Amino acid sequence: MTQLNETTLNELVGRVLGDLGGAVSVPLVRIGDALDLYKTLKEIGPANADELADAAGCAARYVREWLAAQAASGYVHYENGRFSLTPEQSFVFAEPDSPVNLIGAFDTAAAMVENQRKVQAAFKTGRGIAWGDQAGCMFCAVARLFRPGYVNALVQEWLPALDGVIDKLKAGATVADVGCGHGLSTVLMAQAFPNSRFTGYDFHPASIAAATAHARAHGMTNLHFEVGRAQDFAGRDFDLITCFDCLHDMGDPKTAAAHIRKALKQGGTWMVVEPMAGDTLEDNINPVGRLYYSASTMICVPTSLAQETGLALGAQAGEKRLAEVIRSGGFTHVRRAAQTPLNMVLEAT
Repeated sequence: MTQLNETTLNELVGRVLGDLGGAVSVPLVRIGDALDLYKTLKEIGPANADELADAAGCAARYVREWLAAQAASGYVHYENGRFSLTPEQSFVFAEPDSPVNLIGAFDTAAAMVENQRKVQAAFKTGRGIAWGDQAGCMFCAVARLFRPGYVNALVQEWLPALDGVIDKLKAGATVADVGCGHGLSTVLMAQAFPNSRFTGYDFHPASIAAATAHARAHGMTNLHFEVGRAQDFAGRDFDLITCFDCLHDMGDPKTAAAHIRKALKQGGTWMVVEPMAGDTLEDNINPVGRLYYSASTMICVPTSLAQETGLALGAQAGEKRLAEVIRSGGFTHVRRAAQTPLNMVLEAT
């Protein structure tokens, strides 16, 4: 019998119990968001369960249990029989434009669990799972996951970090947002630079439909969306091409890089936003790497393997590997222009 180290065992069990607490919180957080319990508590708190239930139009007995679970998780504040959100808790759960709003991460985790059956079967066959065939509204969840980062960094930090791009955008540039998904990034750029023209491309028709509706809802006139693949989308002579958190999902990113190079004007720029990662597993054994490796197993690798070539870079490909793929398309200069705890921004020319 192998001798167990009781201290090490207890530490592991404690860590797993903490993880399980987070896992079983996923549906509760999503319920709190869907029923505006966080938003309402922010507005009326401190409040008891009956007061919150009345204000939110919910049954008090369910709200009482929900609040107890939230307090035990540290997601809401409890004191003297009343519940409230601290400014920090509100920043995470009740303010959609906060840079650390994490509701989308809970949506993504739920979609990953729903996707288990398909991915588990793929482990045996080695086949991929097409983006549109993944369980639930995976693309909706992913769009919401990345939205806070784009809202708080894209126009304010990432674009200004690129050499000469802001001046072009202000004067009037042509921009392609490749792999645009629901078009959140495209709309943000189009709103900030009304003199420029933007085209969003994505190979998933349902995402393009959602992006088009999103643009119409905002009354945007300097952008449009088209179904198109990264390796052969229509359009030429772009001043700027962007790819947000999608290069690693592509089946053939090398061909995509070559096509993007040809689609750029002379002196044009390719901005590649990718998940933050080091170049080795050892570099990525941390909380961010843990999240991204899990998402990569359940979403990114299956998506890539479902496409031609199926290079399957994975969400934690790292800057060195990404730069190799980018340079294979004919780009001669690649640099890290900016970064956040969750993303790196690469500039290719």
